[in-house]
Amino acid sequence: MTGGDVPAPNSVTGPTVADLDRTRVVRVAPAHVAVIMDGNGRWAAARGLPRVAGHRAGAEAVRRCIRAAITRGVGCLTLYAFSSENWRRTPDEVADLTALLRYYLRHKVSELCREGVRIRVIGDLSRFDPDVRDEARRAEDLTAANTKLTLVLALSYGGRADIVQAAMRVAQAARSGAIEPGELDEALFSRFLLTADIPDPDLIIRTSGECRLSNFLLWQSAYAELIFIETLWPDFDERHFDAALETFARRERRFGARPAV
Repeated sequence: MTGGDVPAPNSVTGPTVADLDRTRVVRVAPAHVAVIMDGNGRWAAARGLPRVAGHRAGAEAVRRCIRAAITRGVGCLTLYAFSSENWRRTPDEVADLTALLRYYLRHKVSELCREGVRIRVIGDLSRFDPDVRDEARRAEDLTAANTKLTLVLALSYGGRADIVQAAMRVAQAARSGAIEPGELDEALFSRFLLTADIPDPDLIIRTSGECRLSNFLLWQSAYAELIFIETLWPDFDERHFDAALETFARRERRFGARPAV
């Protein structure tokens, strides 16, 4: 994790591509879009291919999504690349996923750096092999000065674990006298999360038709707009991204307040 003892502050029905009015311009892009990339295995199974083929095709969809975020003016893009629950998959699939992750961290980061992408990694990296951890930190260091897009990779990440580690750090800070228990509020607590230097997501997209968060950014998503689409992740492209932004632009975000009259 980056940061010091007290870090710096900080229709569930989705659109189809056919719904997108290509003549309309989304006036204000969401500052932070997060994506639950789901459906790689089903995509491969439908084609009689091994699951790893779905993950490889999904990696190409990641590149399209990053490109779309940059061209649409999104400031931060978070991708749920490897959940804490993914470790429960078969050893062969975990090996395939980590090998693919290792390859992209080792060979594709320079390309992202040239495009102005800053990479941040959140999650429990201790479960990965040392070389994967080293590549992740190298990617962060190499791209630290970039400003066009912050790409947050959630690796071995779980929302509940994030809240628990934040609570533990709050307790340690209180015990050491760094904070007073009575001053703890939501804003202060957020500074202990792994996303302390990242704005909360405005929009969360999940592919493959599943309608749940699956332990992703649970604290941070309190007021995010949620869009669930049927498209499997390997088929996701700029058109789907645009359709989601169109739907987001039509939402009225009230953050608990009464609607405007």
